[in-house]
Amino acid sequence: MRNKSHQALAAALLSGSLLAACQSNPPTTQDEAVNKEAVVKTDSAAAPVAKADSVPTIGSPQLLFTLDDAHNTPDGLALAPNGHLILSVPNLADNSQPASLMEIDGMTIKPFATNLPVEPTTKKAAPMDLAFGPDGNLYYAENQYENSKDFKSRLMKVTMKNGKPGAITTVVDNFALANAVVWKGNTIYVTDSQWDLPDNDKGSAILKFSLAELNKGTVHLKPKTMDPHVLATFTTTVNETGVDNGADGMDYDSKGNFYTGSFGDGKLYKVSLKPDGSLAKQETLQLKGKAIPCVDGLIIDRATDKMYLCNSRENAIEIVDLRNGNAVTTLAQNGDTDGTGGKLDQPAEVLLKGKRLYISDFDKPEKHFVNSKSDAPHTMSVIDLP
Repeated sequence: MRNKSHQALAAALLSGSLLAACQSNPPTTQDEAVNKEAVVKTDSAAAPVAKADSVPTIGSPQLLFTLDDAHNTPDGLALAPNGHLILSVPNLADNSQPASLMEIDGMTIKPFATNLPVEPTTKKAAPMDLAFGPDGNLYYAENQYENSKDFKSRLMKVTMKNGKPGAITTVVDNFALANAVVWKGNTIYVTDSQWDLPDNDKGSAILKFSLAELNKGTVHLKPKTMDPHVLATFTTTVNETGVDNGADGMDYDSKGNFYTGSFGDGKLYKVSLKPDGSLAKQETLQLKGKAIPCVDGLIIDRATDKMYLCNSRENAIEIVDLRNGNAVTTLAQNGDTDGTGGKLDQPAEVLLKGKRLYISDFDKPEKHFVNSKSDAPHTMSVIDLP
């Protein structure tokens, strides 16, 4: 990667509602029932979870933006057709502030969609991961789980016209905790981090929907069942954090195999598909070099099949080399911080654009996380890769 000089900038946007501090030049544009789990047999080296007072400092992420208190939990990231990035801000740390979508254009961040439709019973909107579909529209998963455990989460569509957001409608409802979204071809894949079944209250799942089906009207899922849209299910082993959220971030490799990871216990899963799109095989990856206790957002560089993932519990960005025995290396890590200067502050999502890795710092910790509290500033970080 070209070496870039970094300059600190600050800009007040739209009546001062948002402050952005950027330390980099604009980036350049770059450009899927088995019946049982099989285990990928590779060497693994278990490692203890890092304690907050003994976390190493690795790498040097730079500050991208500082957001104000009205944008307190930056989360999902999507690459738009015009090369801009769309950021979701669910405001789960302080949901007295309305959720919104923001647009990042080089060194500028500005509102993209601020009047998101609230769920009728919770009276809240909570956008998480998001992605543009083959129809040119933007789709985002909505996490209502912290507002209601009664399957109120949704998949939403933002109808785009001339690059601008229009009507926002519900295309799937009755998720428990809709989280990651990935389009592959004309199919959208969505993780539900709390898809419990009658015999498994620690469940999660990947569900899939065709564009043709979504165009017919709202899809109503059947909670606590093996709904026909369920592709694969998982079980979280609850540890000292007490977190039972399962399948979280998701992406696919150069061969079309899908991967997701568990937020609660850090397991990484590989999901292979048959030619008709149904499940062929589901595997739990054995990692080499380092254990990962928590998986949040992730992305795969399909040119190298290297996975970049957020280890939220340990304030780290990990690389998993899927072509080299699932070897794990730490790209960046630091101890408890408020995010000042671009330090990681519970990273939750990553997006790779060219050789630049964008990171949203969610900053809303669970018990036994290195990050100890949610506090200002609310930040996004960036790493220029070699």
